[in-house]
Amino acid sequence: MLAVVKRSGVTEQFSRDKVVSGVRRACQGRPVDDDALQQLAQRVEESIRSAGLAEIPSHEVGLAILGPLRELDGVAYLRFASVYRSFSSVEDFEKEIADLREAMAGAAAEKDSDQREDGD
Repeated sequence: MLAVVKRSGVTEQFSRDKVVSGVRRACQGRPVDDDALQQLAQRVEESIRSAGLAEIPSHEVGLAILGPLRELDGVAYLRFASVYRSFSSVEDFEKEIADLREAMAGAAAEKDSDQREDGD
């Protein structure tokens, strides 16, 4: 059993469904289907379980969501990150967008490099 310790100190069993429902709100109106949400929740659970802990703080669950969500949909990622990280200014959004663009450019460059290597 994997338990999540909430900020209030209450402990509850980890639930993929809670991950999906939280991310679904961020994905509202975005081209993200339920299969993609289920896969994201599975990745999050695998990531958390790989730490080998019986209990994990809820903020660690949020951190585990951010990476896969950024890969899935940039807009949904920004929505989720803005709530999770408590953005309080336009500058917070600007910084996160700049970081997201940099990560996306790096991923695109890596993909191009991989394709060139496969073509050789």
